[in-house]
Amino acid sequence: MTIKVFSSKAEMAEAAANEAASLIRDAISQRGQARIIAATGASQFDFLDALTKIAAIDWDRVEMFHLDEYVGISNQEPASFCKYLRERLIEKVGIKKYHLLDGTEDPSTVIARVSAQIRKAPIDVAFVGVGENGHLAFNDPPADFDTDEAYIVVNLDEACRKQQLGEGWFPTLADVPRQAISMTIRQIMKAEHILCVAPDARKANAVKTCFQGEVTPMAPASILQRHPNAAIYLDKDSAALL
Repeated sequence: MTIKVFSSKAEMAEAAANEAASLIRDAISQRGQARIIAATGASQFDFLDALTKIAAIDWDRVEMFHLDEYVGISNQEPASFCKYLRERLIEKVGIKKYHLLDGTEDPSTVIARVSAQIRKAPIDVAFVGVGENGHLAFNDPPADFDTDEAYIVVNLDEACRKQQLGEGWFPTLADVPRQAISMTIRQIMKAEHILCVAPDARKANAVKTCFQGEVTPMAPASILQRHPNAAIYLDKDSAALL
């Protein structure tokens, strides 16, 4: 695991986007396609904006997988991560092959369908973030480090739900769903490369705990310490306690 700290969020986002673009191009060059996992949330705004502005990526050869989604949220609601990915990535660059997690369908059906697709070939690069509670995807502490499933239904803890409220996705805490479909820790760790983009002062405690503490299910993103090709992108605010 490599930690990279930048003086501003904009510099961090540009550097992460450049590495992401390079990894996508390399995969296409070597295997004819790139298979990626895309994260969502407010922390990914600048990164995805920078990535979608980079020229010379053959997005027709990119297959995208969805990291997590709320159970019970339709893809028309403002908090929908399906809506987020369509507007901020898929439609901006014209990705044609993608696998979204439908929050209104039966979760077991969604999990079976997308799991079958993700297991067809290795993932070249996963884009992830870190929650204020240290979660990786929606794997809140204590995270399941052992399941071999690709996706599971998880219960969202109060810290996670308060983060979603604080980011402005929901009008009240009562509106934040209590469950989500999440890619599992082991499935994320199967990616050949992982780019973790985690800016902002509100992430500083989680960054310190996950990346300078012990690897533990109580700090889910700490598992990235064990990945051979994980790069952690921070701005000066999120890195302030390191």
